Order: sequence, then C-alpha cells, then structure tokens
Amino acid sequence: MKARQIVDGIYWMGSVDWDRRLFDSLIPLPDGTSYNAYLVRGSRATALLDAVDPAKTHELMEQLADIERIDYIIAHHAEQDHSGALPDVLDRFPDAEVVCTPKCGQMLCELLPVPPNRIKTVADGDTLDLGGRTLRFVHAPWVHWPETMFTYAEEDGILFSCDFLGSHIASSELTALGTADDLAAAKRYYAEIMMPFAVHVVKHLDRLEGLNIRMVCPSHGKVWADPKVITSAYRQWSSGRLANKVCLPFVSMHGSTEVMVDALVDGLIRRRVEVERFELTGTDLGRIAMSLVDSATIVMATPTVLGGVHPVLASVAFVANALRPRAQFVSVMTSYGWAGRAVEQLAALTGNLKAKLIEPVTVKGFPGPRDLETIDGLAEKIAQAHAEAGLSE
Repeated sequence: MKARQIVDGIYWMGSVDWDRRLFDSLIPLPDGTSYNAYLVRGSRATALLDAVDPAKTHELMEQLADIERIDYIIAHHAEQDHSGALPDVLDRFPDAEVVCTPKCGQMLCELLPVPPNRIKTVADGDTLDLGGRTLRFVHAPWVHWPETMFTYAEEDGILFSCDFLGSHIASSELTALGTADDLAAAKRYYAEIMMPFAVHVVKHLDRLEGLNIRMVCPSHGKVWADPKVITSAYRQWSSGRLANKVCLPFVSMHGSTEVMVDALVDGLIRRRVEVERFELTGTDLGRIAMSLVDSATIVMATPTVLGGVHPVLASVAFVANALRPRAQFVSVMTSYGWAGRAVEQLAALTGNLKAKLIEPVTVKGFPGPRDLETIDGLAEKIAQAHAEAGLSE
C-alpha cells in the first residue's frame, strides 16, 4: 500500500496486515491489524514516526524509496511491532537520529539492537522544531510499557498516540467514522492491551485535556478524525462503571457443567440480568476480555480434571487475573465425580480480582433438581448483589 496524505505535509505510512490472526502468540486478531508509521515534513527537517513490524519492513522501505532525507525517527515504543524496521531505516538514512525517551533508548539497544550513538533522548514536554511544525513529546509510561511516548504536532493539532486509543483492524479506510464496528475494534483493543493499566489510562486522558487535539493518529488501526469519539469511549471503559451483566466462561466435558451453566443463564435472564455465555473450546479470548471491561460479576464454571480446574478454564482465569477487570462480584460453579479442589485453585489463580465472592456451587455427578434449585439461588444472589450496588434496571 502506498503512503496516504492525512493533511498537507503529513502522511500515513506503514502496513495493513490483512491476514495476521494472532498477536503475541496470544491475542486473536479476527480482523487483522495495521502497523502505522507517519511521515511529517517541515520546512527544515523531516521526521518518521515509528517503524512497523519486522515482517512488514519491506513495505515501509518501499514507501520510503523516494524520500531523499529523514532527519529524525521518532520511536514512541520499543516493542517490535512499532520499531522492528528501525535498523533498516537507519541504514537507509545514515544521518537520521532516533528520538525517544531515555528508557526507550535503553530498550531499543537491547531488543533490536540500535546503535547508542544514533539515539537522542528527550524529556517530557521537550519540543522539536521541523520548520513551521513543532513536535511536542509527552511521556506516557504504562500505556502499556514503561517507555511509551506520545507526539503532539502543535500547529496541526494531531496527537500521535502510539498504542493508546488504537485498535487491531485491517481496513482500506484510513479514517474511523465512529461506527459500531470502529468502537467494537477499539473496545477489544482496550480490553486486551489497556485494561490492566486503567489507572494510567485515566491519568493520561486527564493530561491530554490541556491539548487542542483535532485528530488522533494511533500506531494500530484507523485515524480518529473526531478525537472525542475515542477519548469518550476510553473514559467510559476506564472509569470502572459496570453494567448489570455477568461474564460466564465455562468448559464442559460430559455435559454436567453445561447443564449448570444453562440453568444459571435461565435464572439470570428471568431476573433481568444480562449474561454473556462463553463456551471456551470455541470462544475468541478477545470477546471474553471485552465482556470483562464492564461486567459486574464473573462466574467461572468448570468440571474437575485430575482433582482440579479444567486446564482450558485455568488459562482463561490466569488471563482474567492479568487483565485486572473491575468486577465487583465473582463466583464459581463446578462439577466433580469423587473429589476436587477447583474452587480453591481458582481462588489462587485470581488473586488480582478485587471482587466479593458469592458462595460457589459444587455438584457431585449430574445435577439433579436440588442442584438446579441451588443454581437458581445463585442467580438470585447475583441479582440481589447487583440491585444493592445500584446496577439493576
């Protein structure tokens, strides 16, 4: 794909990765992704902002083939999907300097490596005059690595936001219009990447309030022509405001756990509690992460395998613990044949969840009428807890 003009003198470069389906060997990419780089020209100097994933280096280099000179390469983030092409770009432009935070400079030397003598570090708030265009650097640690930085093009009102405010989506459209699909892709990205750092997200949103931002250009996904669409969404997702909703991931081997899950779903629906049911052998992990953003309750349901949690559910519990959702309540349903420690194991796996435990339900064998009554009682307890928290309709 060729470079595309955003405004006069500022161009999108990079790669649209239509076919990638997994990120970090973990995160599903049902809609692909993009690795965005940007070329910013001033009357005195030219800067390239970021440098794509290593697998797409050739695409960026083709876009740079007719560029005579680059003076600065702004490295917002050392992770390889943003910086992988840096060595090739530095070879192509031997006079260019890499501009980044001190921490990023150290990490680029360790990860790629980049020669230390090619790095120019900047402090928070420093500016770079390209001639008629001023780039202001905003240190933004922990969204989502400690060395992250934003760049604000002052005269144009454009924020180059790195991972912040981005989305994993491959599209021929450069600009996000704020459609349901645009926001769903952004919510998935927030859930998978930013949710563990919600406190820092709020902090950096507050810092950006002082800038006259007229456009947001992230390092993944589409450009936001109306910044308020994405910043308002981030405000909501990071606020901790929860819905009258239950996130219910489960796995079942011989049908017992699935019967329990369906009984709970029925009980919650009758009590006007929304429930999102995820059968884990066929569920996209990103959909579970999205549900965790605003679910007031998480219920994990598992059969017993070798005395403990089914490994598939254990892996999801581990990820949920790492994502640190703000759910207020948590519970467990488990079935077993002779003995088991699933409840204790799940408690150990989810220590980061600052949620109140609603009494778990354990069933020996196939659930009978009394077991189904107990499960209906769990639905009632959840509905009451939501009502007391002011979440019910």
